[in-house]
Formats: sequence, C-alpha cells, structure tokens
Amino acid sequence: MANRYGKGLLGFALLVAILALLVHWIGTDAIKQYHDDLLFYLQAHLVLVLASMAAAVVVGLPAGIALSRPAMLGRAERFMQIFNIGNTIPPLAVLAIALGFLGIGSGPAIFALFLASLLPIVRNTYEGLKNVPASLKEAAIGIGMTPRQVLFQVELPNAVPIIIGGLRVALAINVGTAPLAFLIGANSLGSLIFPGIALNNQPQLLLGAACTALLALLLDGVVIIVSRLWLERGLARA
Repeated sequence: MANRYGKGLLGFALLVAILALLVHWIGTDAIKQYHDDLLFYLQAHLVLVLASMAAAVVVGLPAGIALSRPAMLGRAERFMQIFNIGNTIPPLAVLAIALGFLGIGSGPAIFALFLASLLPIVRNTYEGLKNVPASLKEAAIGIGMTPRQVLFQVELPNAVPIIIGGLRVALAINVGTAPLAFLIGANSLGSLIFPGIALNNQPQLLLGAACTALLALLLDGVVIIVSRLWLERGLARA
C-alpha cells in the first residue's frame, strides 16, 4: 500500500512538472487568447472520439467473440483481415475515402476513426477468449453450465484484462488520429494544430498538440481506473 501511495505521489509530481513546463512553453497570454477556442475544439474532439469508440466497441466485441468460437477455428485469421483495413490504409487515405462517400464534416471523420479503432478491440477480444485455460471451460461445462453461461460467466471475466488492453490501444490511436479530421472539415483539436503549422504560430500549435496528448493520457487513466474497480468488484463478489 505504501509503495503504491509513493508511486502515486511521484506520478502526480511528474504530471504537475510537465504541466508547468507546457504552460511556460505555450505562455499564459496564448492560453487566455485561445481559451474559448480550446474549449470548443476540445468538446468537438471528445465527440468524435467517444462516438467512434462506442461504435468500435459495439462492433468489435461481438466480432471478437464470434471469431473465438470453435465453429470459426481455422477461418478466424482470414476474417481478421477485414478488420485490419483501417490500420493497413494510412489515416489520411481512410479520411479521403470516407470524404468521397460521406462528404465533409463529422460523419466521415467518425467513420474513419471507427475503422482505425476496430482492429485492436477485435484482436484483443479474440486473443483474450482464446487464452482462457481449457480447464476452466471444461470445469464449467462439467457443473452443467450452458455455452452461453460459460461465455459470460467464465470466458469473458477471465479475458477482461486483455480486452481492456485492446481498448486502451484503440483509444490512443483514436485520440491521436482525430486531429486529422480538420482536413475534411470536422472540428477537433486539429483546428488549432494545423492553422498553427500554416501560420508558424508556435503557441497555438503547442496548445493543440499538448491538449491532444493530455486528453489521451486522461482517457487512458479513466479506462485503467474503471477497469481496476470493475475487476476488484468482481473478485470481491467471487
């Protein structure tokens, strides 16, 4: 407990130091100047990330479960390549293709981010379920559990840590790719970054980039905390 507390204090102190350095580099005047724009684009960025991540989870988790079933043995890897489309094609190309079909704005941006986030969720769900020890599944069947009960009461709870890992990877890819949505007319923190590059406005560029990085760290921390509480609650019930 003391060791965990010490690590927590060290992490907090490091975070404070990094924030202080960022404020110094960006400048308080620039932060005040772009305050309203920052809040607007941060909200728009979050909408893109949360909408595309929700769609990726809704599609990715069932797909990973389906591919892990015995009936899909030998064919799962071939089907996995379908979900690899968003990662094989560069993000700018995915955005351009989405732009051609869906026009400009948030719609194609959400679709492109959805494709980019899909593979880690499907892959980790599949691998997590495949790595559940066969002895656990056999024991569950031995006490009379149905295949559905085995899946939801044995396989998924044991696969949660690996699934959460996939969600974290997908979230990092999503938050880091979302600024590119500016290039197809969608608001995001890229609306600060790319004009900052074009105008050689270093404070504006740093503000957008720093907020993107901090948002990725914050959302990752939220996922970690929620998953730990969930796992601890599950262990307490067990």
